[in-house]
Amino acid sequence: MTEGAPAGEIGHEHADVTGGWLRPAVFGAMDGLVSNFALVMGVSGGTADRDAVVLAGLAGLAAGAFSMAAGEYTSVASQSEAALREVQKERAEILGNGPAEEAELAEMFVEKGMDEDVAREAAADIHRDLEKAVRVHAEVELGVDVDDLPSPTLAAVSSFGSFAVGAVLPLLPFLLGAATVWPAVAVSLVALFGCGALVTRLTSRPWWFGGLRQLLLGGLAAALTYGFGSLVGGAGL
Repeated sequence: MTEGAPAGEIGHEHADVTGGWLRPAVFGAMDGLVSNFALVMGVSGGTADRDAVVLAGLAGLAAGAFSMAAGEYTSVASQSEAALREVQKERAEILGNGPAEEAELAEMFVEKGMDEDVAREAAADIHRDLEKAVRVHAEVELGVDVDDLPSPTLAAVSSFGSFAVGAVLPLLPFLLGAATVWPAVAVSLVALFGCGALVTRLTSRPWWFGGLRQLLLGGLAAALTYGFGSLVGGAGL
């Protein structure tokens, strides 16, 4: 208990270890930033045509954002459908053999540290209502909250938006009139450091470590792609 806190009052808070909205937003933006930074650098290595670089970057932004949205929608929808299938199995088991399921629930409560008599009483109370029993069994056995399944649409829209935000950053200098690739490099490296530092909110690493790690990895990917573009462009392919 925190010193000075009233008796019975919880005096501490835990970080959001699941990542909440931060994880998909930051990682989606980082994915867009790294992939489009590398793409812009690759095309810049192969041609000095600014319009070609901008066109490639915009195409990469659109293709990446739409594919991310489609993939995320399918993934989350499939996950939710699989969870609901298992919940329906649990419902059928409760309807078909209620006493055994009630005893199983009481046993799981005991395994979690509950007194046996209290566990039996709790399981009996829960099984008086079918929907309550289904919800509790789903949560305890499957780790599924049937009232809070992820939304495929929300996941798709979030992935689209975060990827697009990240992917547009390497293009901004060109869209604002930059004639060389160096302003895009500067903006992208700063953004890479910022995203890497922000991700450390989900870990125990210091912010500077996460920032430098992402800057080095993203910069390396862009440098290698630039070299590849230079080889391809130099070969006249």
